[in-house]
Amino acid sequence: MEQDERLLHGSSFGAAATAYAEHRPDYAQAAVRWALEPAPGRRVLDLGAGTGKLTATLTAVGADVTAVEPDPAMLTELRRGLPDVHALPGSAEAIPLPDGCVDAVLAGNAMHWFDMAVAGPEIARVLVPGGVLAGLWNVMDDRVDWVAGLAQVSGSAAIGPRDTPTSWRAETADAHLPKTGVAARFGSPEQAEFPHGQRRTADSLVATLATRAGMLVMPEQEHEATLGRIRAFLVSRPETAHGEFTLPMLTGTPAATPIRASPSPRRSGGISDAVRAPPATRVNAKPSPRTRHTATIQPMLCDMVRASAGAPSNNNPTPSSMR
Repeated sequence: MEQDERLLHGSSFGAAATAYAEHRPDYAQAAVRWALEPAPGRRVLDLGAGTGKLTATLTAVGADVTAVEPDPAMLTELRRGLPDVHALPGSAEAIPLPDGCVDAVLAGNAMHWFDMAVAGPEIARVLVPGGVLAGLWNVMDDRVDWVAGLAQVSGSAAIGPRDTPTSWRAETADAHLPKTGVAARFGSPEQAEFPHGQRRTADSLVATLATRAGMLVMPEQEHEATLGRIRAFLVSRPETAHGEFTLPMLTGTPAATPIRASPSPRRSGGISDAVRAPPATRVNAKPSPRTRHTATIQPMLCDMVRASAGAPSNNNPTPSSMR
């Protein structure tokens, strides 16, 4: 996708913020726990947070969340639905947080909109040493026959290559890399996927697909024709024609760490024991006086920024794990 087209698609969601909040799915908790497992603490930045779909899942698993979203309409919906969350205007290219402020940066169906030549250094800046960057994508499971048929009828504007298990890994494997010659700030991601689902009706699934960026920028006549085809398909299938059904999904996540001399290994007992990786040895250097001073000051700066957004401060931001 060219830069101008990416900007057009990425800025299209505000006009559909209410529908996005109502119809987009949340994220599998197991995927979030897995992504956060190697993080050194529980302070998490939800970057490009939209209306708070990932934010809500992060809150549910016990993360101390700060949400950053560039679109005013989307941010309004997030604050309306999650009034207790620290929510700030900002973008991946200009994160309104001090250095070393969070233990993990997560992005739900958003990282493909980031300009990683600029966003990569910004994300690395706000992460503590050993911090984690992870994208999450909800994909429709087209290994199920009727979902494969839906993808074919809908076209790539509604269900694109990132939206199905057959291709999401390839489509997102380099999402952390800058598209220019700028040096990468993050290493190769480790990818995983987790079962998920969303209760829908034929009408509400049509409404969900109508919030996709490709649909939002589509000319009106083509937009209506595409939604008509999708609706006709759904009412023709016994799995989806009558009442509620579960849309089979997966939450896929590539997780990476900044390129540093001693990256933090994936731990065996981080945010949850539900998904474990093989045990590894953590190498911890003795902190210098300067490092100890910075470790004291940085949480204070983070609290000041969060307090300016009307959020309560957190005097103990980095316990060793989340429960």
